[in-house]
Amino acid sequence: MEKENKRKSRSEELNLENLPDQVEVIGVSFRNSSKVYYFSPKGLIIKSGSAVIVETARGLEYGRVTMSNKTVNKSEIIPPLRTIIRIANSEDAERNEANRRLEEEAMRICKKKVAEHKLEMNMVDVEYTFDNQKLLFYFTSEGRVDFRDLVKDLAGVFKTRIELRQIGIRDEAKMLGGLGICGRPFCCSSFLPDFVQVTIKMAKEQNFSLNSAKVSGACGRLMCCLRYEHETYEAAIKTTPSVGSIVSTANGQGVVIETRPLEQCIRVRLDDKQESPKLYACTDVKVLKGGKQNQVPVEPQNTDKNKEN
Repeated sequence: MEKENKRKSRSEELNLENLPDQVEVIGVSFRNSSKVYYFSPKGLIIKSGSAVIVETARGLEYGRVTMSNKTVNKSEIIPPLRTIIRIANSEDAERNEANRRLEEEAMRICKKKVAEHKLEMNMVDVEYTFDNQKLLFYFTSEGRVDFRDLVKDLAGVFKTRIELRQIGIRDEAKMLGGLGICGRPFCCSSFLPDFVQVTIKMAKEQNFSLNSAKVSGACGRLMCCLRYEHETYEAAIKTTPSVGSIVSTANGQGVVIETRPLEQCIRVRLDDKQESPKLYACTDVKVLKGGKQNQVPVEPQNTDKNKEN
C-alpha cells in the first residue's frame, strides 16, 4: 500500500472541473508511436523534441515531446491530465537506452520459455517501464492462451511485475512496422494515432477491385488509406449517375457502364449503335432511370456463338 501511495504521489493529477476553459498542455509520444498524449507542462516551456519523464497508467515512462506548449480547450483533454515529473537528463537517456538492451534479452528469454511451456504464442514486442517496475510482453495467438505458469516462470527470472497482453494483427503490424504496397512505411506505424474504421463499401465506392490482395494491407485487414478520400468520394457519387443507369446524351440514349466520380465523368454504351462506349461529363447527360450503385451490368452473351460451340 505504501508503494502504491508513493507511486501515485509522483505526478499530480489536475481536476478538469476546476481548470479554465483554455488549458496549457504539451503533447508527448512514447517509443515509436505516433499517438500524442496531453500532459501539463507544470509551468515550464518545453520545446518539441525534448525528452521528459512522465507517469502513465503503466508507471513511469520516458517520452518525447512532439507538441510544445499549446493552449487547448479542456473539452479536448481526456482525463486524467497529469503533470510531467521532470525534463529528462543525460542519466535518464542512458537508462532508457539500457532498458532497450534489457528488452532484447527479455524477448530472447521469453521465447525460450514459451517453447518450454509449448504454448501457441507468437511474441511480438516487449517493453520495460522506465523505472523497471513492470515488464510487458505483447503476443498474438489464434485463440485464448493459458499463460499463468509462464507468468510465474518469467517473474522468477526477472524479479519484477510481469504482464502479458494478447494483441490483434493490426496492432502487430503497427508495432513491427514495414512498407505497404505503395512503397511507403505503414500509416499505422508512421503517423496514424489510432486505427480507423474501414469497410468494403469504401473500396466499392472508389472503384477498387474487390480482390482481397489488392485492398488489404500487410496485416490482412482492409487498408487504412481507403478511409482518407471516403468523404470526397461520397460527395462526388451523389452527383454521378450510377452504373446501370439509363441516360440521355447528345448522341442518343444509352446505359452507364463506368463511373469516374472524382472526374465527374461516366462512360455510356449507346443503344442500337455499333460503336465503342463514349465518355460524357455528368453535366452533359440526363438520367432517365437510375441504376444500382456499384453494380456493373453483365455483358450480353452471344447466343449464336454459344450454339455453334
